Amino acid sequence: MSNFILDQSDEAFLNAVSFAFAKRGIEWTKLGDDLLNQSANQEKCLILSSTTDLCDINSNNFEIFLREHKITKAVIFVTGSSKFEIIDKRNGAIKFVHVPVVLSEKTSTFEFFLSLFLEQIIGKYVNLPCGDVETADLVDLLCRLASANASVLINGPTGTGKEVVARLLHAKSSRKDEPFIAVNCAAIPENMLESMLFGHEKGAFTGAMQANSGLFRAAHAGTILLDEISEMPMALQSKLLRVLQEKVVTPVGSAKEIPIDVRVLATTNRDMMEEIRLNKFREDLFYRLNVFPISTRSLKVRPLDIPAISAHLLTRTASATGVPKTLKSKALERLMQHDWPGNVRELDNVIQRAGILSYSDIIDETNIVFDNELTLGPRNTMDALKSKLYAQVG
Repeated sequence: MSNFILDQSDEAFLNAVSFAFAKRGIEWTKLGDDLLNQSANQEKCLILSSTTDLCDINSNNFEIFLREHKITKAVIFVTGSSKFEIIDKRNGAIKFVHVPVVLSEKTSTFEFFLSLFLEQIIGKYVNLPCGDVETADLVDLLCRLASANASVLINGPTGTGKEVVARLLHAKSSRKDEPFIAVNCAAIPENMLESMLFGHEKGAFTGAMQANSGLFRAAHAGTILLDEISEMPMALQSKLLRVLQEKVVTPVGSAKEIPIDVRVLATTNRDMMEEIRLNKFREDLFYRLNVFPISTRSLKVRPLDIPAISAHLLTRTASATGVPKTLKSKALERLMQHDWPGNVRELDNVIQRAGILSYSDIIDETNIVFDNELTLGPRNTMDALKSKLYAQVG
């Protein structure tokens, strides 16, 4: 049973939150009599609105209700407030999230504040923040694919969240409690990659002062992600193919084959058929990895994802107070109109930059500085930021 429990007394709230959860692939359950039958050791988070019929949430009766039902955390959505605010009670066990929107709104600003509310609930729970229908369909597909053990090749432009997709596949699988190990094939020197992946024996080469089990064995029973697989040297591709076919690894300097149980995911931003045509990638390895292909899309074709992603990035970079800065409607609109050549990675840069430029808890459109504004035209960064800084002073 899910740790997230939704109060169903406010239908509009229930519909908004449950739909947002469904888009992210997060499981939840309605508050009901079966709540009492859950394990007392299971952490339970009750999610409700300030207009609930459950009880007076500002009275001692609410705390009594939580204790009786062994609920460890409660998060309350308070709409129609003058500003975004988070008020903690009982050392954060009860959290009131005040937002300056109402449930009847169907705007990007509402989606942004709803996502900020969700971030207070899910914390480090692996999910894919989204609002776009096609992205939500991708999440649904990933949730179904997670239960399989097939290799998956994730293809998409740089900065579109390929590793997030891989982590979601692992988190939704039966291997979720086992290791998830990500390896950047482009970042490891060619002469070290084989021993890092498959391990080596003591004395196998100069500097091998002790044996190393390698990353495939470290990921045993879990998942290994081969990031930027297209950068793997041809000589090593044939050895990887054998590992995938036989499910064994042979450490450098050893003739002994060691069985492994690992699900293999891989990512690339290249046209793999073109790589095969140019003899840069083995065709047989491609088909071994490409059992189930997944594609991620550029951010510019899914602007409806921007409110949710922005809320996630702002929460992640929140100050020591733990309360994230918020975006004004015009700032959010400006973000949604940009082309995003750097995709989510560029959005991350812009959000961090805006947070630094903003003198208050609210980020407005003057704080938004895109990467191309810093590299095209102005002589240096200071020239590009002058108008933004003057706008704050004025």
